[in-house]
Amino acid sequence: MASLVNWYCNRRLVQATCSLLLLQLLVGVTGFPDGAPADTCVKQRANQPNHGKARSQPAHTNPFEVVASTQTYHPGQEVSVVIYPQDQHATKTFRGFFLQARDANSNEWIGEWVQSDNTKTIPECSAITHSDNRDKLGAKLIWKAPQNKRGNVYFTGTVLQDYGNFWSEIVGKVQAES
Repeated sequence: MASLVNWYCNRRLVQATCSLLLLQLLVGVTGFPDGAPADTCVKQRANQPNHGKARSQPAHTNPFEVVASTQTYHPGQEVSVVIYPQDQHATKTFRGFFLQARDANSNEWIGEWVQSDNTKTIPECSAITHSDNRDKLGAKLIWKAPQNKRGNVYFTGTVLQDYGNFWSEIVGKVQAES
């Protein structure tokens, strides 16, 4: 009888341990489901996710576009920035993003983003990130220029297809005039 009790207890212990490991693995794989933390702006690999050993994919393999409506701004102007798959016929989705607005001359963080239901702003470094980890076909974001300045802006950051596949140091393009 004692051996049966030991077998049962050991079996329960193994099941509990496996359950805990599985839970830890699932939590680790989802990463930051509510977006990048504020320290993303200033950590050692600035503007890049801290996803363990995963590193940014080569730029030439990036399947996503970041496109701004303009590169020039005047005080208080709103600029539209969109993220979408390069191949409009593909159903390629992404899970997250982290974008910053930077002055084209000084490279300083400038302006502020308009927060929406599925975004989170990081005002400390003029950044915006996703606020959920659901698949996205695209994102339309609004950036507001500083009230006391005019000049040129560019948008840079990261788009994450999933936890281990992301493209960093993306520099947004400017929408072609029609």
